[in-house]
Amino acid sequence: MTENVRLVQPSMELRDEYLKFYQEWIDSGENMVPWVISQDPSDFQGMLHFLTNNEKDEQPDQRVPDSTFWLITEDRKVVGAVNIRHRLNERLLNCGGHIGYGIRPSERRKGYAAKLLALSLEKTRALGIDKVLVVCDEWNIASARTILKNGGRPDTKFVEEDGNVVLRFWIDNGTR
Repeated sequence: MTENVRLVQPSMELRDEYLKFYQEWIDSGENMVPWVISQDPSDFQGMLHFLTNNEKDEQPDQRVPDSTFWLITEDRKVVGAVNIRHRLNERLLNCGGHIGYGIRPSERRKGYAAKLLALSLEKTRALGIDKVLVVCDEWNIASARTILKNGGRPDTKFVEEDGNVVLRFWIDNGTR
Protein backbone atom coordinates (compact mmCIF):
# COMPACT_ATOMS: atom_id res chain seq x y z
CA MET A 1 0.00 0.00 0.00
CA THR A 2 2.64 2.55 1.04
CA GLU A 3 5.01 1.67 -1.82
CA ASN A 4 2.81 3.58 -4.29
CA VAL A 5 2.76 6.91 -2.46
CA ARG A 6 4.80 9.97 -3.26
CA LEU A 7 5.42 13.49 -2.08
CA VAL A 8 4.17 16.27 -4.32
CA GLN A 9 4.14 20.01 -4.11
CA PRO A 10 0.72 21.47 -3.31
CA SER A 11 -1.13 22.31 -6.51
CA MET A 12 -4.46 23.45 -7.86
CA GLU A 13 -4.89 20.04 -9.53
CA LEU A 14 -5.23 18.44 -6.08
CA ARG A 15 -7.67 21.04 -4.73
CA ASP A 16 -10.67 18.73 -4.28
CA GLU A 17 -8.60 15.96 -2.68
CA TYR A 18 -6.87 18.42 -0.36
CA LEU A 19 -10.19 19.92 0.71
CA LYS A 20 -11.37 16.42 1.72
CA PHE A 21 -8.12 15.96 3.67
CA TYR A 22 -8.57 19.34 5.37
CA GLN A 23 -12.25 18.74 6.21
CA GLU A 24 -11.42 15.39 7.79
CA TRP A 25 -8.97 17.12 10.14
CA ILE A 26 -11.56 19.78 11.00
CA ASP A 27 -14.22 17.13 11.67
CA SER A 28 -11.83 15.14 13.88
CA GLY A 29 -11.37 18.08 16.26
CA GLU A 30 -7.67 17.21 16.56
CA ASN A 31 -4.81 19.67 16.39
CA MET A 32 -3.75 20.06 12.78
CA VAL A 33 -0.22 18.82 12.17
CA PRO A 34 1.90 20.13 10.57
CA TRP A 35 0.98 23.72 11.32
CA VAL A 36 0.60 24.72 7.65
CA ILE A 37 -2.49 22.54 7.16
CA SER A 38 -4.37 24.81 9.54
CA GLN A 39 -4.30 27.53 6.86
CA ASP A 40 -7.83 28.21 5.65
CA PRO A 41 -8.06 26.78 2.12
CA SER A 42 -11.24 28.68 1.13
CA ASP A 43 -8.98 30.90 -1.03
CA PHE A 44 -7.11 27.90 -2.39
CA GLN A 45 -4.93 29.88 -4.80
CA GLY A 46 -4.03 32.24 -1.94
CA MET A 47 -3.10 29.28 0.26
CA LEU A 48 -0.85 27.90 -2.50
CA HIS A 49 0.76 31.32 -2.83
CA PHE A 50 1.34 31.42 0.95
CA LEU A 51 3.03 27.98 0.83
CA THR A 52 5.24 29.00 -2.09
CA ASN A 53 6.26 32.24 -0.38
CA ASN A 54 7.30 30.28 2.72
CA GLU A 55 10.18 28.79 0.72
CA LYS A 56 11.86 32.19 0.32
CA ASP A 57 14.87 32.98 2.47
CA GLU A 58 13.40 36.18 3.89
CA GLN A 59 10.48 35.40 6.21
CA PRO A 60 8.51 37.66 8.58
CA ASP A 61 8.50 37.26 12.34
CA GLN A 62 11.90 35.50 12.44
CA ARG A 63 10.43 32.40 10.79
CA VAL A 64 12.74 30.19 8.79
CA PRO A 65 12.07 29.22 5.18
CA ASP A 66 10.10 26.00 4.81
CA SER A 67 8.72 23.70 2.13
CA THR A 68 5.41 21.86 2.24
CA PHE A 69 4.61 18.63 0.45
CA TRP A 70 1.52 16.42 0.34
CA LEU A 71 1.71 12.64 0.49
CA ILE A 72 -0.59 11.23 -2.18
CA THR A 73 -1.63 7.74 -3.18
CA GLU A 74 -1.70 6.31 -6.70
CA ASP A 75 -5.29 7.50 -7.09
CA ARG A 76 -4.21 11.02 -5.94
CA LYS A 77 -5.81 10.88 -2.49
CA VAL A 78 -4.04 13.23 -0.07
CA VAL A 79 -3.19 11.06 2.95
CA GLY A 80 -0.57 13.21 4.67
CA ALA A 81 1.37 16.44 4.72
CA VAL A 82 4.87 17.46 5.73
CA ASN A 83 6.46 20.81 6.46
CA ILE A 84 10.25 20.87 6.15
CA ARG A 85 12.14 23.73 7.79
CA HIS A 86 15.31 24.62 5.88
CA ARG A 87 17.19 25.56 9.05
CA LEU A 88 16.54 25.79 12.77
CA ASN A 89 16.05 28.77 15.03
CA GLU A 90 16.02 28.46 18.83
CA ARG A 91 12.34 27.52 19.04
CA LEU A 92 12.65 24.86 16.33
CA LEU A 93 15.79 23.49 17.97
CA ASN A 94 13.84 23.02 21.19
CA CYS A 95 10.44 21.82 20.06
CA GLY A 96 9.84 22.02 16.32
CA GLY A 97 12.64 20.32 14.45
CA HIS A 98 13.32 20.25 10.73
CA ILE A 99 10.33 18.06 9.85
CA GLY A 100 6.72 18.31 10.97
CA TYR A 101 4.30 15.80 9.52
CA GLY A 102 0.81 14.43 9.90
CA ILE A 103 -1.38 11.68 8.49
CA ARG A 104 -5.12 12.23 8.06
CA PRO A 105 -7.04 10.48 10.86
CA SER A 106 -8.69 7.80 8.69
CA GLU A 107 -5.37 6.71 7.16
CA ARG A 108 -3.32 6.14 10.30
CA ARG A 109 -1.83 2.78 11.31
CA LYS A 110 -1.24 1.84 7.68
CA GLY A 111 2.48 2.65 7.44
CA TYR A 112 2.04 6.06 5.82
CA ALA A 113 3.84 8.00 8.56
CA ALA A 114 7.04 5.96 8.25
CA LYS A 115 6.98 6.33 4.47
CA LEU A 116 6.24 10.05 4.72
CA LEU A 117 9.18 10.57 7.06
CA ALA A 118 11.50 8.50 4.84
CA LEU A 119 10.51 10.54 1.77
CA SER A 120 10.91 13.75 3.78
CA LEU A 121 14.46 12.77 4.69
CA GLU A 122 15.21 12.61 0.96
CA LYS A 123 13.94 16.18 0.64
CA THR A 124 16.10 17.38 3.56
CA ARG A 125 19.11 15.67 1.99
CA ALA A 126 18.44 17.60 -1.23
CA LEU A 127 18.44 20.79 0.87
CA GLY A 128 21.88 19.84 2.25
CA ILE A 129 20.65 19.02 5.76
CA ASP A 130 22.83 16.13 6.96
CA LYS A 131 21.69 16.04 10.58
CA VAL A 132 17.90 16.24 10.88
CA LEU A 133 15.99 17.02 14.07
CA VAL A 134 12.54 15.41 14.35
CA VAL A 135 10.40 15.85 17.45
CA CYS A 136 7.12 14.59 18.88
CA ASP A 137 5.16 14.98 22.08
CA GLU A 138 6.09 12.43 24.74
CA TRP A 139 2.55 10.99 24.78
CA ASN A 140 2.70 10.29 21.02
CA ILE A 141 4.21 6.79 21.14
CA ALA A 142 3.31 6.01 17.52
CA SER A 143 5.23 9.05 16.29
CA ALA A 144 8.25 8.20 18.44
CA ARG A 145 8.27 4.69 16.94
CA THR A 146 8.07 6.14 13.44
CA ILE A 147 11.04 8.40 14.11
CA LEU A 148 13.06 5.55 15.63
CA LYS A 149 12.19 3.35 12.63
CA ASN A 150 13.71 6.00 10.39
CA GLY A 151 17.01 6.11 12.29
CA GLY A 152 16.17 8.61 15.02
CA ARG A 153 18.57 8.77 17.97
CA PRO A 154 17.03 10.15 21.17
CA ASP A 155 18.40 13.46 22.45
CA THR A 156 17.46 15.52 25.49
CA LYS A 157 13.79 16.20 26.12
CA PHE A 158 12.38 19.71 26.09
CA VAL A 159 9.65 20.85 28.48
CA GLU A 160 7.41 23.57 27.08
CA GLU A 161 5.97 26.39 29.22
CA ASP A 162 2.67 24.52 29.59
CA GLY A 163 4.48 21.41 30.90
CA ASN A 164 4.21 19.41 27.66
CA VAL A 165 7.27 17.21 27.19
CA VAL A 166 8.78 17.11 23.70
CA LEU A 167 10.96 14.17 22.68
CA ARG A 168 13.82 15.18 20.38
CA PHE A 169 15.53 12.81 17.92
CA TRP A 170 18.42 13.33 15.53
CA ILE A 171 18.68 11.43 12.28
CA ASP A 172 22.05 11.24 10.50
CA ASN A 173 20.91 12.01 7.01
CA GLY A 174 24.27 12.06 5.26
CA THR A 175 24.75 8.29 5.17
CA ARG A 176 21.36 7.05 4.03
